[in-house]
Amino acid sequence: MNATLEAIIHILSFSAARYFLIAGIPFAVFYIAFPSRMNRMKIQQRLASKKDFLREIWYSMQSTLVFTLISVAILATPLRRYTLVYDHISDFPLWYLGATVFIGLIIHDTYFYWMHRLLHHDKLFKLTHLVHHRSTNPSPWTSYSFHLLEAIAEGLILVILSCVMPMHPLAILLFTIAAFIINVYGHLGYELMPRSFRHSWLFEVLNSSVYHNVHHSKFKGNYGLYFRIWDRVMGTEHPDYVKEYDKIQAQRFGTASLPESGL
Repeated sequence: MNATLEAIIHILSFSAARYFLIAGIPFAVFYIAFPSRMNRMKIQQRLASKKDFLREIWYSMQSTLVFTLISVAILATPLRRYTLVYDHISDFPLWYLGATVFIGLIIHDTYFYWMHRLLHHDKLFKLTHLVHHRSTNPSPWTSYSFHLLEAIAEGLILVILSCVMPMHPLAILLFTIAAFIINVYGHLGYELMPRSFRHSWLFEVLNSSVYHNVHHSKFKGNYGLYFRIWDRVMGTEHPDYVKEYDKIQAQRFGTASLPESGL
């Protein structure tokens, strides 16, 4: 079998399994096994339909194929020589492997913020991003539910990362897994952050599931992927975010756990 085709089959199989595992387990827990027990954590009380879930899975499989082809291009074709991907972990200190994953998330957040804002331009939204926003009440299956053109734009982050800093294939793999886990949390539809998060400095920096859920329900604001930083710097954070976050946490823990300015 042709080596490139074999790589496509292997990476596609892994990526599809990763999607159904990482998105499927929380879906099974929150939407099938214990929906009533988890109800206090639910961000939007209405439920998406089975038709919505099937549509999201269909588009997610298209996106998975796109991401696979991009991964194969930079890892298993002659295009690799134009990247900074390195073969031996020993080529750099071991800590560097983890550092590239973390730096990759920071770069990705910046790339995603500006790409996301561009996709909300009137002329591009209906052409591409509307597919993702058909999920006004997102679920874990929404995480990769993109129009084909948006999937290509999303996947280009792998090209950027592999060309701007040396990365081992394992670091690229760990980056994609970490990014997808955070993506699933952002689309979960339930808030998982502990009570203490609201009182910590991390609240001022990190996104929550409520953060991205507000974006899906309001169709504007909260364009960041992992962090609140770009939205706050650019003035695009939705003004209802903190109020909505406090509302959900009060639903979970009671109003006594919230700052006096919260509700």
